[in-house]
Amino acid sequence: MDDLELFHRSGHEFMSSNEQLSAIKAPVILAVDDDEDNLLLLTYVLEPLNCTVITAVDAHTAFEKVEIEHPDLILLDVMLPDLDGLQIVHQLRQDSKTRAIPVVAVTALAREEDRNRILTAGCNDYISKPYLIEDLEAIIHRNLTRNLSVVAPAEVPMDCAS
Repeated sequence: MDDLELFHRSGHEFMSSNEQLSAIKAPVILAVDDDEDNLLLLTYVLEPLNCTVITAVDAHTAFEKVEIEHPDLILLDVMLPDLDGLQIVHQLRQDSKTRAIPVVAVTALAREEDRNRILTAGCNDYISKPYLIEDLEAIIHRNLTRNLSVVAPAEVPMDCAS
């Protein structure tokens, strides 16, 4: 009996490549910003890339969403009303369940010393507002690909990580 016959006798069914890709969960991206217009823009940019977008307007909600949704990437505004974004990153890095989640700072802070401070605080990447959509897509792609590298390359279905 060959492998194919054994596979069929074991009750498994074959799935086409397209079926396999559609069965795999799209990456979840948490966007955290206190400005709802910025969240709408991020959602507008990310949804066509076959990413599931969840949003939070403050640190408290962001931590809840991280706990429940287990995002593959976090886009984080640094200046939030209830807790500084860098404090959020610090807390995420202290927790073994969240320390590996890539965090990209999406911020109005644009000076070189701001960028260095943000990256030193634990963010994986940085983009300043206003940004070009192409630049944001490239950063998302780079960080999602890095985070999803534990998944076999054939299992990465999203346009934003290809």
